Amino acid sequence: MQLGMIGLGRMGANMVRRLMAAGHQCAVYDTDPDQVAALAAEGAVGAASTGALVEALDAPRSVWIMIPADRVDASLSALADGLEPDDLIVDGGNSHYRDAVRRAKALSAKGLRYMDVGTSGGVRGLERGYCLMVGGDAADFQRLEPVFASLAPGRDAAPSLAARSGRSGTAEHGYLHCGSHGAGHFVKMIHNGIEYGAMAAYAEGLQLLDSAGAASGYRLELADITELWRRGSVIGSWLLDLTADELARDPTLAGFSDKVADSGEGRWTVQAAVDAGVPAHVLTAALYARFGSRDNDTFARRVLSAMRFAFGGHREHGD
Repeated sequence: MQLGMIGLGRMGANMVRRLMAAGHQCAVYDTDPDQVAALAAEGAVGAASTGALVEALDAPRSVWIMIPADRVDASLSALADGLEPDDLIVDGGNSHYRDAVRRAKALSAKGLRYMDVGTSGGVRGLERGYCLMVGGDAADFQRLEPVFASLAPGRDAAPSLAARSGRSGTAEHGYLHCGSHGAGHFVKMIHNGIEYGAMAAYAEGLQLLDSAGAASGYRLELADITELWRRGSVIGSWLLDLTADELARDPTLAGFSDKVADSGEGRWTVQAAVDAGVPAHVLTAALYARFGSRDNDTFARRVLSAMRFAFGGHREHGD
């Protein structure tokens, strides 16, 4: 089927490549004309503007946007002006689920369809496929299902579970209609919160192996240990595969910063936990660890040092 793609960054471009490999026709637009030209050379229809992209598609159109959350409203405003009733817009980025609900209502008033699709797969999605968490109307899900099926990893991406024998649905294929508008981005938000926690657990464990192991007199090779854990260990995962690969390339990870950014979903996850009164100890700690990595707590540390000196005469010594 036809699909327009707006946003050809780390994920959007490879999503187009995966769709074209499956036989879909794609029209593409990005603010970087070089990105458009590269995909046009591979068989996509390149567009110089959102208006040109709309003109390149047959009605009823389906347009997928893969852009940062803070640019979605402006992009939707520009795009909606050129669309016609029953055209469908998909937001596949990491938008807040409440924004998805708001946008669906606003677009519906113009006769336009809208879906929110949490998309996981990162820069490896071209080969591995993309896990898709879909929110919106069931009819729109069915309309775009050929696209979801082509982007998703498929059943062979993970072993089948005996307990699911006889159950129908698309989850085993790597895509799922999670519910009404906002549900896709809500599930993706929690997914990313869990991701923060899993990453923090691996990082803290490897720090212990490196520091506490040395203090105990052991010289532990982290590249070998992570490679070992990939085989038969209960903590094996794709995240561990990626970590082991980076440690094999550089056991000291000297090429990486010790400051870690957060892109919003972790904060939204913690806020959702607060709103619902649900304990989220690990996810919250993982988010705060990222804040601390950026030296956002240096004054607090000085306050601690001052209090120790005030009540006990302890004078801290810098490195």
